[in-house]
Amino acid sequence: MKTKDSFVLRDVCGEKVLVAEGLENIDYSKIINLNETAAYLWENVEGSEFEVEDLAALLIKKYDVPEDVALVDCKQLAQKWQEAGLLD
Repeated sequence: MKTKDSFVLRDVCGEKVLVAEGLENIDYSKIINLNETAAYLWENVEGSEFEVEDLAALLIKKYDVPEDVALVDCKQLAQKWQEAGLLD
């Protein structure tokens, strides 16, 4: 997986929001609001190839959660990102 380069994480009034930039996204009508954890993960994988296991390792490192919980949560997050069109 890889995050699409056309989405940029911005801080808008204290909220982390993914903003679609570029002509290819002119018809993109969604606003993606990320919570603190999802924003942390996005910032750490933005623009690079990654797997669900990489996201889970980041969660474990920062939040000290059990590996099985981190994997399930990150799999669900990656699926949501994919469904929203945020990943290549």
